[in-house]
Amino acid sequence: MNNQYVRREVFCGNTCHELKRFWEQEIGKQTYYRQSEEYRLGKSALRKLREGWRQRLEAKLRLQNSPDETKKRANVGREHLASLTQEDSKH
Repeated sequence: MNNQYVRREVFCGNTCHELKRFWEQEIGKQTYYRQSEEYRLGKSALRKLREGWRQRLEAKLRLQNSPDETKKRANVGREHLASLTQEDSKH
């Protein structure tokens, strides 16, 4: 009867270590895949493009919400256009 318990301990000892090693390898693989995916997404231009479009949209909304600033920009634009047309007429 004691011999039977020794065999189970030896069998369980090897099996337990194999199972532990197996799951540690699986966790290592998953960690590697997750890190490589995060790195790939970090290098992606899509995030940068979205950030640029978000900033443009916020600026546009800010201009719509403050009419004084919009008028100032329109006046500056008209003055610039007028100066360009005057230069063209001189040549």
